[in-house]
Amino acid sequence: MNGVATAWARALRAGFSRRMMLLSLAPLLLSLLAWGGLLWAFGPALFDWLGAMFREYGWFQASGTLLSNLGLGMLKVVVVPLVAVLLLLPLMIGSSLLFMGIFAMPSIERYVSRQQFPALAREQGGSFAGSVWMNITSVLVFALLWVVTIPLYAIPPLAVLVQAALWGWVSSRVMSYDALAAHASAAERRAIMQGHRWPLLAIGMASGVLGALPGLAWIGGAVLAVALFPFLAILSVWLYLLIFLFTGLWFQYYCLQVLDDMRRAATSAPLAA
Repeated sequence: MNGVATAWARALRAGFSRRMMLLSLAPLLLSLLAWGGLLWAFGPALFDWLGAMFREYGWFQASGTLLSNLGLGMLKVVVVPLVAVLLLLPLMIGSSLLFMGIFAMPSIERYVSRQQFPALAREQGGSFAGSVWMNITSVLVFALLWVVTIPLYAIPPLAVLVQAALWGWVSSRVMSYDALAAHASAAERRAIMQGHRWPLLAIGMASGVLGALPGLAWIGGAVLAVALFPFLAILSVWLYLLIFLFTGLWFQYYCLQVLDDMRRAATSAPLAA
């Protein structure tokens, strides 16, 4: 796991550079424009529909009793907005991941390869269409699994573990592909993603633990005031994007180092023979 730790240190150093911080603003603005417009247009209708569902099936009383037993009775007055946020959050995360994969990962790839691996040959084993397909399919599965596991939020430690596992799976698929698309051949990319799946999953799950932190802003908003939700939404999306950015750097450094070591080993083997 030395390679994972080395890549983490490099990603942490690069993540605080001015270039990387500015890079997080483009996906943030795209996410804000997209979801701000959707919430402005359909938010009241969504809240009304959820409120009607809660009244029709008696969920207000059931949720109030559950929250009181958990010591969160103050959340009863905002249970509908909180449920709406939990339903929308995977889509917000998914769209941010999609924007990051399409717009930011190419810049991250160029930055890392220029700074750390300038001599590494580019085999172009991936494509833009392949990246989009990998992003969309992975994000759809991620969103579905997120919605299915929403009841686990009643058990906070278990919810964090489930979110870390989901994050680890989706990020290891999406970001490994994007990290290797330009430099690795298709065969090299498949070999690395298969042969190093456990370190890649470990990187994703470690980032998933960090990814659970922005969700605390939503819970804090529910405790403080419904009026803070829009501001905390912006903060949460930006925090997610920063974590995505750091995760992308981590995957990029690790994958390119593995690829470089693989090619060096393949080159030295015939010479040794």
